Amino acid sequence: MSTRVGLLQLQVDSADGVDQRIDRAMSLVEKILAGANVELPVVAAEGTDLSASVEFLVLPELWTVGALDSEAMLAAPLSIDGSVVKAFAELAAKYSVWLHLGSIPEVDGDQRFNTSIVFGPDGVIAATYRKIHLFGFDSGEAAMLTSGTQIVCVPTAIGATGLSTCYDVRFPELYRQQLDAGAESFVIPAGWPLARIEHWRTLLKSRSIENLAWTLGCNQVGTQAGVVLGGASAVVNPWGEVLVEAPADQECLVLADVDVELVHATRSRFPVLRDRKL
Repeated sequence: MSTRVGLLQLQVDSADGVDQRIDRAMSLVEKILAGANVELPVVAAEGTDLSASVEFLVLPELWTVGALDSEAMLAAPLSIDGSVVKAFAELAAKYSVWLHLGSIPEVDGDQRFNTSIVFGPDGVIAATYRKIHLFGFDSGEAAMLTSGTQIVCVPTAIGATGLSTCYDVRFPELYRQQLDAGAESFVIPAGWPLARIEHWRTLLKSRSIENLAWTLGCNQVGTQAGVVLGGASAVVNPWGEVLVEAPADQECLVLADVDVELVHATRSRFPVLRDRKL
């Protein structure tokens, strides 16, 4: 049985206020889950029934502040037990869906993390993941935030799902460890720049090909701290085929159907994983 997944490729610009972003995202999420007109372009995989409801919705990385806006990251942290997170939990419960909140700038005591949150259809947090590989090249993330230490793989509607965030996708050993924990799918919210968007495309396909698993990558568009984000949110099947990809410059909703049985069939048909030596 397949699960309808949606990737909400938001436009996140430095000029927008945090409260404005949160209110708008909450409105879009509720409209999507309610099946209402979201007034966004819809980019769907071939053969997708557009009348079907989204059952697993994903948002991008640090969309409340902008993944590349280091000042906002420090100025507007969120707590997991705060009102914003609770409001999205209520939406997940109201519509009985899986909701991946992308990631938030979490504050916990005197530490700050880039934290992904996944709600189950009961509105309860099914898993959190603190980004392990923090970006230090042309972003202040590595200097300002604390790295996570826990590898997370959680049962969801799209199988055992490994959680990671943006820059993590460059480190294949993380996904091998998630595979060893049973992963059948990977969900990767991101704030990936246009200048390196071909890397993004290749890395998403690579994580699927080498692990014979579904990969969902949810990026964003807009300009943050003078850097143009590259969109190209995508759903990649276990054979490494891109079922659908968003444009590089447009806010939109990406739709596809994910069938976990295809993971099992692909691994049975091409049993490369049994030949691992390391």
